Amino acid sequence: MSSRRQKKNELIKENRKKATHVKGQTIYIGFQCLNHECEHFLFVKKDDICEDFELYCSKCNFKFEYGGETEFFDYKYKVDGEIIKEDKFIVSHDNYIAEASEFKYCVLCNALKPISAFSTLKRLKSKSSSGHQSECKTCKDIYNNLANPIRTIDQHREYAQKRKLFVNIAGNHKLNSTEVYSRFNHSCFNCGKDLKIYQNSKEKPLDHTLPVKFLWPLTTENATLLCQTCNTRKSDKWPSEFYEVDQLGELHRLTGIPYAILSGDAHYNPLAIEKLKDSKEVEKLVNKFAKYEDKLISLRNSIIEYEGFDFFEGPNISKDLISRANAAR
Repeated sequence: MSSRRQKKNELIKENRKKATHVKGQTIYIGFQCLNHECEHFLFVKKDDICEDFELYCSKCNFKFEYGGETEFFDYKYKVDGEIIKEDKFIVSHDNYIAEASEFKYCVLCNALKPISAFSTLKRLKSKSSSGHQSECKTCKDIYNNLANPIRTIDQHREYAQKRKLFVNIAGNHKLNSTEVYSRFNHSCFNCGKDLKIYQNSKEKPLDHTLPVKFLWPLTTENATLLCQTCNTRKSDKWPSEFYEVDQLGELHRLTGIPYAILSGDAHYNPLAIEKLKDSKEVEKLVNKFAKYEDKLISLRNSIIEYEGFDFFEGPNISKDLISRANAAR
């Protein structure tokens, strides 16, 4: 009996414009030169800022140094015409550089961008890593969509099983789609596209505001109306990674989800974590998704990373399975 060879997908990049100075995990800090006659903006590797730093503006040669200061004016403070204080207005170089904004290069478009333009990735947080992805959010969205047309049936099935695992833990909850449509004025929350034609269809363009990847269920309160394009772009992103600040405020008003949660870092649903503390529930879960062990392991390791909780501890799970899970971390 011959086995069918599995097709190997490969995305080939040709004629790539790649800058040699671009390092995907190097953090830079950026700040204006303190010379009042200079308009130059400096970018310096963050690791080069040490306790005894000395930096020079490449345009005017102004010197920044550890313990240094720059005077801007003399002042006198009067009360009822009497001078009670005389001093100088001085900016400390240490404090000025310490509050500088962070930047990094995108390895795809080669642009130096604010660190907020890159999604965080906690598993990257190490001494040699910025803790952010190498591609900016814009390029990451484009790159992820390149492979969509060539995904195999097996890959789509794998993704569906992963979502099924998440939904199984998050639980099924009542969803009033009519209320959601009305709340978002029958339009895509992100781009404004009219979605009235989908209201009575079986496939409704609803997005988990707080992603199912982090075990949040699709409820009336946790649903955002998004068109297919915007839904694909948002995918499993946390709201703060996808929406602008003003959109987060509006989303808070429409859904009732606390703004601190929407604008904060991604985290797992506390109720789902409590469910995973039940050994019997975990054993049922492992039985049910035995065929997709890698998905269970990935979820287990991610929860350890984000929440410091190991749902493999306690239930009757073989040491071999736990060893394989530990090896994947």
